[in-house]
Amino acid sequence: MTVTTVACEWRGAFENGEVEELHAEGFGHPPAPDFDWRGQVERFSLGWVCARRAADGALVGFVNVAWDGCGHAFVLDTVVAVAERRRGVGRALVECAVEHARAAGCEWLHVDFEEKWREFYLEGCGFRPTGAGLVRL
Repeated sequence: MTVTTVACEWRGAFENGEVEELHAEGFGHPPAPDFDWRGQVERFSLGWVCARRAADGALVGFVNVAWDGCGHAFVLDTVVAVAERRRGVGRALVECAVEHARAAGCEWLHVDFEEKWREFYLEGCGFRPTGAGLVRL
């Protein structure tokens, strides 16, 4: 595994377009040119983490940390640029999220994920499995 040199920043600066491009690439959907990521995270989130490649400042990772305003925070939209995967960027994003959720006084950090991400979250990031439910709306 090659480790990419990135700088992770809690509540880092970003442009809506660069997060949307990264999200579209990572989650396989066309970019929504007018989506207001900044408005969403500033209104609903405890914070977010931006990972930028040290060499050129490109946004290569992002994670949103939503919360209930008290003891529970939620990892959402963890995404790493395809070209940067398997180089430690995702783990660095989540480690920063854990650190800042803990510093904010949260007791729990939740994540839900597709089965293909089980090893990443449970073994790579230290989450433990729990029972949960889901309703498709």
